[in-house]
Amino acid sequence: MDDMKLSRGAMIAITALRVFVGWHFLYEGIAKLTAPSWSAAGYLKQARGPLADLFRDLASRPNLLANADLITMWGLTIVGVCLILGLLTRLASLGGIAFILLFYLCNPPFIGYFYSIPTEGSYLIVNKNLVELCALVVIFATGSGRFAGLDRILHGLFGRRARRPKLATA
Repeated sequence: MDDMKLSRGAMIAITALRVFVGWHFLYEGIAKLTAPSWSAAGYLKQARGPLADLFRDLASRPNLLANADLITMWGLTIVGVCLILGLLTRLASLGGIAFILLFYLCNPPFIGYFYSIPTEGSYLIVNKNLVELCALVVIFATGSGRFAGLDRILHGLFGRRARRPKLATA
């Protein structure tokens, strides 16, 4: 992946995509952190799809739900900050992919699944979660943090040390 050479314009577009996706994660995380009564319980209780039993069980256990709420609030916030800053971009992308995949699997847009919480439209397999997941895959694959972000600085600092030839000792 490090051999990949994309044009400057392509990397600017991918960097903008990274910042926009990061903003979405950061906003969602902060909105949840600042809402005193926010909980994932409602979303988890209406779960459909392949892991519905697991999600509903999680919602019915107060201790596990409290941990899931904290992980969600802080995880979204941290992933968002890292993506915006281009810091640990690939790791943040993987974290984002994991979150979005769980959101998608909890309530997938499949035929025959009806939800009590209204959505903004009707989808068939592809919804905004799947689109954002694909965007995160592109961000992961290109490592845009090395193009424009704190990863560039970190790579410069630690990458040079790793590439320095060792001096022969007598």
